Amino acid sequence: MSQGQTPKPSSAPASESAGAEPPNEDSIREELTRVLASHEFRSSKRSQDFLRYVVENTLSGHGDMLKERTIGIDVFGRSTSYDPSDDATVRVKAGEVRKRLGLYYSDQGTQDPLRIELPSGTYVPEFRLMHRQGAEAAAPVVPAAPSASARMPVVTPRRAVAAGAALVAVAALIWTLTRPSSTVLDEFWAPVLKGSAPVFVCAAFVPVWNLDREPGAKGPPGPEDYVALADQFVGGGDLIAASRLTSMLTRLRRPYRLKVGNDVSFADLRSGPAILVGYSYTRWQEISSQMRYFIDGVRRPIGILDNGKPTAWALPNLPRDRRTTEDYAIVSRLFHPDTHAMLVELAGITQYGTDAAGDLVTNPDLMAEALHGATGWQSKNLQLVLHVKVISGAPTSPQVVARYFW
Repeated sequence: MSQGQTPKPSSAPASESAGAEPPNEDSIREELTRVLASHEFRSSKRSQDFLRYVVENTLSGHGDMLKERTIGIDVFGRSTSYDPSDDATVRVKAGEVRKRLGLYYSDQGTQDPLRIELPSGTYVPEFRLMHRQGAEAAAPVVPAAPSASARMPVVTPRRAVAAGAALVAVAALIWTLTRPSSTVLDEFWAPVLKGSAPVFVCAAFVPVWNLDREPGAKGPPGPEDYVALADQFVGGGDLIAASRLTSMLTRLRRPYRLKVGNDVSFADLRSGPAILVGYSYTRWQEISSQMRYFIDGVRRPIGILDNGKPTAWALPNLPRDRRTTEDYAIVSRLFHPDTHAMLVELAGITQYGTDAAGDLVTNPDLMAEALHGATGWQSKNLQLVLHVKVISGAPTSPQVVARYFW
């Protein structure tokens, strides 16, 4: 079943078996409250909103309305012209909610009387009663004490070897079934995280002009009243991207060093893998300008060049305050000939694009979608050109408009 399709709605929520009495609405809402209050969901308001919306609509008998487009408009504030084929936000969030539910019920929710599940391929949740009454009421079985004449089993060397081999086989099977499978995101980062050298996570400064006038000064401010603050501020989107990256590296138990602005030297880039965040307009733009896709901040309109030539990936109506409704960004991963080390660069025309690029390279679902159908890229240099819509000051899930491997 493809995403967005819903099974034929029934008159009652799904339960553990066809003959079982379905859970009532009060118990389902109590379970929803427990789930939303768990640490798996407290950290993500969007996941809370998504799960609350699909559960309440199902309980209200509107399960047949739980389509991707409807959820995108009602939950994520998309416009009525929203096209799910251009924006994977709902699909990605559904996958994230499934994972959070799985984590909750494998730990904190193991003893809950019922479970809320979101089957793959649908946005209609199911509610499953967990029947434990029989197991709790069953009297423990007490084995009879062996008689004095009972013989103890004789463990021969052959039996010991066989038992040991069986244990090894069982352990190997458990490891095979439980070990985490490699994801597209793992493959993207594998060349960068090879070895043990710390990863440099480098966030660029954003130049800011500060109005500094004497108290009581009259008249409009002149150029002399503005002071350049070139090394004190980092863009909000750049900061979010750097935070996502350091969280990912911490989760992977990979050592890293966070560098900001001019604190990054060429020697740093040569000493190990580096991730440059938002460096399109800094002294390191010479590094990315050697690549096929490059953000050109000099020409107007500001946009992405393809081998030095302007493209349609530009922002002709970019306002001076850079509050835009769309953005473009580039994700690059390569072994750089100048630094002789692996380099990843995330850069948007504005901070929104950098934010979205940081989301892409730390989200398994987004990365899988970005490289879907691509082959042979794992061991090559690559660049991804992203387009992102900006709604109420927040970027949506990025869409890949171009890929290049070499």
